Amino acid sequence: MSLFVRHFLLALQFFTRIPVTGALADWVGFSPAMLRASAAHFPGVGWIVGGLSALLFCALQWALPTVPAAAWVAAIVSTVFSVMLTGAFHEDGLADLADGLGGSAQRERALEIMKDSRIGSFGAIALVLVLLAKISLLALLAQSSATLAALAMFAAHVTSRTTPLLVIRTLPHVGDTPQSKSKPLAEYIGNGALMAGLLWWTLAMALVFWWWPAVGLWAQAVLGAALGLAWMWRLLRRRLQGFTGDGLGATQQLSEVMFYLGVALALPATP
Repeated sequence: MSLFVRHFLLALQFFTRIPVTGALADWVGFSPAMLRASAAHFPGVGWIVGGLSALLFCALQWALPTVPAAAWVAAIVSTVFSVMLTGAFHEDGLADLADGLGGSAQRERALEIMKDSRIGSFGAIALVLVLLAKISLLALLAQSSATLAALAMFAAHVTSRTTPLLVIRTLPHVGDTPQSKSKPLAEYIGNGALMAGLLWWTLAMALVFWWWPAVGLWAQAVLGAALGLAWMWRLLRRRLQGFTGDGLGATQQLSEVMFYLGVALALPATP
């Protein structure tokens, strides 16, 4: 149990801006092997980021006037909060991947562009479109049910942090290893680590189903995330013959958006 907690806290330290410092950081420790093991807890990080963002979303919906615009305000503020919690870690990956793949059809040149810290046109467009998609879908869900929107936010954050584990497991890592933030996580994910990640996800989905028992709705949301994963997997294999840390970030972002879209499409149409 001690090792489980240490690996989880290391994942929290690596994937968020939540401070794990001082004596706690000394107790957690660090090694490349521990960082690889902590990848199993990537969905567990989604519990924290998604849970806190969903709580803020609910608090805003309760505190704001009961008008349609309140859903948009809650969606925007909670999305900003989630980005602040992670330091835009995954959004940065999405932008870099979009710049690289949009900037060159050649694999090596695309990988080189992705290392550039400056954002280009393709990256800026990708970021704007993804953030607009998240906010508009959350606002749409909130106008149907604020509770459903909050549950979807929580489940989407966990699910979208599970899909990158499948990319790591099934594709090779490519790019400049010494400069890569993802390489310590990417060398190998064993069956035990993958099962631990899937357990985090299963518990999250069981929780949201207990609160909102609609099999078809959650199945369609997971299908949406799976389609996002499949599209990103095919893109990374075709264009890069593997994945980079930026590819993992982009996979998380697309899976999150597609999860929301799946929930939205499962709602009954208004006559």
